[in-house]
Amino acid sequence: MTEHYKARTGRMVRRGGVAAAALMAMTMLTPATSVAQDDQETITGVMHSGLRVLDPIITTAHITRNHGYMIYDVLLAQDEDFQPHPQMADWEVSDDNLVYTFTLRDDLVFHDGEPVTSEDVVASLERWGKIDSGGQQIFDVTESLEATDEKTVTWTLSEPFPPMLQVLSKQSARPAFIMPKRVAETPADSNIEEYVGSGPFVFNEEEFDPGQKVVYDKFEDYVPRDEDPNWMAGGKDVKVDRVEWVTMSDMQTAVNALAEGEIDYIEQVEVDLLPILEANPDVTVERRDPLGYQTIGRMNFKHPPFDNEKIRQAALLALSQEDVLATMIGNPEYYELCGSVFGCGTPLEDESGAESLLSGGDPEAAQALLEEAGYDGTPIVLMQPTDVASLDDQPVVAAQAFREAGFEVDMQPMDWQSVVSRRASMDPPDEGGWNIFFTNWQLPEVADPLINPMLNSRGDSAWFGWPEDEHMEDLRSQYIDAASEEERKEIASEIQAYALETVNYIPLGQYFMPQARQNNVVDMIQSPVPVFWNIDKE
Repeated sequence: MTEHYKARTGRMVRRGGVAAAALMAMTMLTPATSVAQDDQETITGVMHSGLRVLDPIITTAHITRNHGYMIYDVLLAQDEDFQPHPQMADWEVSDDNLVYTFTLRDDLVFHDGEPVTSEDVVASLERWGKIDSGGQQIFDVTESLEATDEKTVTWTLSEPFPPMLQVLSKQSARPAFIMPKRVAETPADSNIEEYVGSGPFVFNEEEFDPGQKVVYDKFEDYVPRDEDPNWMAGGKDVKVDRVEWVTMSDMQTAVNALAEGEIDYIEQVEVDLLPILEANPDVTVERRDPLGYQTIGRMNFKHPPFDNEKIRQAALLALSQEDVLATMIGNPEYYELCGSVFGCGTPLEDESGAESLLSGGDPEAAQALLEEAGYDGTPIVLMQPTDVASLDDQPVVAAQAFREAGFEVDMQPMDWQSVVSRRASMDPPDEGGWNIFFTNWQLPEVADPLINPMLNSRGDSAWFGWPEDEHMEDLRSQYIDAASEEERKEIASEIQAYALETVNYIPLGQYFMPQARQNNVVDMIQSPVPVFWNIDKE
């Protein structure tokens, strides 16, 4: 057992063993569960974070994406083999691979009673394409996107884009959710203010308590596809009346609530608390996601000191994957070192350039590089989320490593939703901006150069951090145009080496977070994204 694990376990025992706090949390939870809904079948879950940002296009935060899947639908969806399937629409492709025709299926209706039309689809895709990494590249070669009749969308390209259907059907890092035209016409850099979808659940705005509680009601007019569910594809058959997400910032309290039957589900259980639930015969602990997560550090390219490549390189040299993962997870059965920006176990796995990350860091080399770069002691503003179990340790470990390398560090604690909001700010760090934050991605979100949001290097239209790098964009274009899988892998290896050389971001390894549920909660789809269709309560 590592010292990091011992320290974390001790902290959790102290933090979670306060009976009075647990009792208070149970008391606060009771009204939010079944008291007022005795005649309804309700699933009550504790998700990895509270929900505040409701626009799944403006952010890539997982909790907002999860919210998106509750109330919106998508044209195409991927199965467990990453193959696209019809969801809202079937499609045809012309022989020259330039014209894609999408035909909406029958019985699609928004929550306000209005039918879903091709104009809604076009507006939604145009907004998505302005901000999504893969969407931007599709629109680079788009000649026209038109609603040719009420149910038909014709997308014409100026040149073939081989991964078109894979990008449109991707399950995460901004799925192409379909919204009413009036909502989708909101500028891509502004939050939507109306939350009407055509998905299997309706957002209960009256009961929404930002960061604390979210309620979804079954959409009675939703017609699922007549197919078995398979990851995000297939039939979305809702079998419960209501889903509630409640926030418990203390994981011990959530574990106690699940053990006592006060809640039905915990999305992410801290590994050091698993023995409590594994010993409970009424609870099932399992890995929902077979691929796991990649945890990463992302720097701001717009402001000093990380606008300097050598200083970014010094930051990378300062960090050790083992230190981060051992503190974050503890049990090595639930993490693995991995230096690939595309994740290990994926077709494009390559760890070039990650040697120091994998070998424990090199603080002396980092310090020497800082001196060479002329670092002037500018404090780096490091945002530290304090309310998400899988995000609260990386900043602490990194801050210590940075200080040992010679950085001045201003670590600022806040909840995760504040990080999600603040990371969108391009202001200087001393005016409400930031220098570095840490986050996690599911492997399907980073597994290739088009889907991986961090590799987008289009400056202000890139993902938070906003790198501007023509060479990276050229490499991503070469990846699209590659004539074979072998050539595609060679280009991906070039991207890997270049991303670590320029420190596009810092991959800090992979981990698994188990979920837990009451035994009477059955038929939950085993997918990376937690979804609440098909799930039943016996």
